[in-house]
Amino acid sequence: MSKSEIQSFLARMRACELCRQAEKPLPHAPNPVFQMAPTARILVAGQAPGNLANQTTKTFNDPSGVRLRDWMGIDDDIFYDARKVAVLPMGFCFPGYAPSGGDLPPRKECAPHWRQKALDYLPNIEVTLLIGGYAQAWHLKDRYQGSVTRTVEHWQDYAPSVFPVPHPSWRNNAWLKKHPWFETDLLPELRAAIGRALSSSAAES
Repeated sequence: MSKSEIQSFLARMRACELCRQAEKPLPHAPNPVFQMAPTARILVAGQAPGNLANQTTKTFNDPSGVRLRDWMGIDDDIFYDARKVAVLPMGFCFPGYAPSGGDLPPRKECAPHWRQKALDYLPNIEVTLLIGGYAQAWHLKDRYQGSVTRTVEHWQDYAPSVFPVPHPSWRNNAWLKKHPWFETDLLPELRAAIGRALSSSAAES
């Protein structure tokens, strides 16, 4: 794949306005937020950008992102280096708020049109984080356990190349307290896998 081909594809994704044609369009102007480069060794497959990410056009630019980077054992410089870490949500744009106050689900238009095409431009991924049920169901297909909890409980079935995790939002604090094995067992393996992927990337640079 040529550099111009990649740049053209990324420009088309950033200019995406598929949701404008939907029966229920976004409550704001489309603003795709993601990062990727063909050299990336780590893929963060999230749900959709939050409001702060939408305002700053910087993915996981919020307290959830701070926790996520702690889970991964990396700092901001590494996380926001698209040459190392690709961040590709299931929906590219902030979907707006639900009546309950949480974010709405990812837009349904994004994944069918863009996801596999984008993954094809990421041939070097060694470790994939699947954040939340939407990413887990899409990527794992029939290996998805039907819920985030059951899928994360079976994380050893997917490691060391794939790690299903809950969303790092404060809304999941109770879940984390209820499942202490997530921090004691899963996170060390995740950090080790990410360390190996980054080391192999550095060795080739």
